[in-house]
Amino acid sequence: MVTGRGGGIGGRAVDGVVDMGEAGMPTRRQEDEVPRMEWTSRTRRPSGRLGSEGIAARLRSHLSEQARGVCVQDVRIGLGYTAVRLADGRTGVAYTFRDLARGGCSVFKGVRPLAGRPALELLAFLESSDAIEAAVGLACGNALANREGVSELHGDILEHLGVTPEDDVAMIGNFAPLLEGLRRAARSLTVFERLDGPGSRELRAEHEAPGVLAHSSVALITATSLLNGTLDTLLAAARSCRTVALLGASTPLVPHVFEGTGVTLLSGVVVHQPDAVLQVVSEGGGMRQFGPSIRKVSLRLGRERA
Repeated sequence: MVTGRGGGIGGRAVDGVVDMGEAGMPTRRQEDEVPRMEWTSRTRRPSGRLGSEGIAARLRSHLSEQARGVCVQDVRIGLGYTAVRLADGRTGVAYTFRDLARGGCSVFKGVRPLAGRPALELLAFLESSDAIEAAVGLACGNALANREGVSELHGDILEHLGVTPEDDVAMIGNFAPLLEGLRRAARSLTVFERLDGPGSRELRAEHEAPGVLAHSSVALITATSLLNGTLDTLLAAARSCRTVALLGASTPLVPHVFEGTGVTLLSGVVVHQPDAVLQVVSEGGGMRQFGPSIRKVSLRLGRERA
């Protein structure tokens, strides 16, 4: 457990020089690596979901109407991220779980070619149990949702979390640039990561997260949990949290999908230079290289619980 007490929040901003990538600095010394949450076998509707369907199914259903008549222009499945560009130029990204890729040199087993297909077909991959297919589906969904918002929050994301000295914070994914500020602001901070070996005082194994979330007041969850089938279980465990934030470039900026889930903040990206992002993805780059090609966006959902 990482603990800390202190005054106001003053950690490094998400939009600062040091970029947190998808979910913090790597623990395995790989640039732009994200927490490797355990990939669990899942059906199209994972167990532990909230309500009658999981977030992936909700997202697919909500975006299906927007996807009708839309064609996919380009798809890049890079080592760090996957990108989908639509015929109208809208582009979305999602993290590539390359360590979960199956099938040797042919890691994508779905239909091909992907370019030129209806967006509805790629959107269906959102509910795939294959990590690479799921990334294609989420990137397509993020492309459909890639538009300028009217209620965006500006400034340091830490300011929007409203953490106080009475809060116990659970962080699913090691968002390194946020650690210093959270340590100073909260009563306690517990960080969960997929570990290859035993845990430590600094990091806890990710399978312990649900138990701690149930007794926390603030939860920060990496959006890559949507790709590996763990998000629904994590949100169910975080039901009693006052603040629940979904973070990272994979975050779908679609507030309606998260109604009734307890999520109070979405923090993702809007792509405004598609060509540059596609090149970065093709060359194995990530958030540090996206730079001026994206804009980080935070959206507040509903009201936080007292």
